[in-house]
Amino acid sequence: MQADWLAFKLGGIMMVPLSILAILALAVMFEKAVLYWQYTRLPQTMADLLESYEFDWEKLFSEMKNLNKNNYFYRFFNVITENRSHPAWWIESRAADEAQVIETTLSRRLWLLETTVTAAPLLGLMGTIAGMMHAFQLIGANGLVNPTGVTGGVAQALIATAVGLMIALVSLFGFNYFSRLQSQTLDEMERLGTRLIDRIRLDQQG
Repeated sequence: MQADWLAFKLGGIMMVPLSILAILALAVMFEKAVLYWQYTRLPQTMADLLESYEFDWEKLFSEMKNLNKNNYFYRFFNVITENRSHPAWWIESRAADEAQVIETTLSRRLWLLETTVTAAPLLGLMGTIAGMMHAFQLIGANGLVNPTGVTGGVAQALIATAVGLMIALVSLFGFNYFSRLQSQTLDEMERLGTRLIDRIRLDQQG
């Protein structure tokens, strides 16, 4: 802990905004991990049931009861099943509206990770530049006053850049992972929703 605190102090003033960015990025990634774990899990039995086209409605409703009412798949399927007596175009419109709301929720605060990917290295670079300027102040009019101080100052200044790059890399992996997970979730929702609406069309056609 003492070594970490020393490195933090040596990194200069830019370590403060870098620390704030790191905390925000970690908070967003933790929130997304909890969200996907709790609200986007779909039992395989339910997915297989919807793929069959000839499923029993009561069996589907029984499967849906086992889902959390805040589960995004439940919310999406519930909009479709509650309107299954309406024309297919009506159902598709309501389903599209609900899918848009879910997409907005899933993408919420991802911009913080994207911003961190760009901002963290720049803040680290600013910290390095400030450290370099401070180190070169040790050079007086008569030449190098303190060579050890200059080299030490340069090494210290590089801490901010290293920390900024590390934060950016972690945020980049987090942003890409959750963006891909969002895309996969919405694709699965759209695919199964289409199966459900197709079944409703078959029932309406007798």
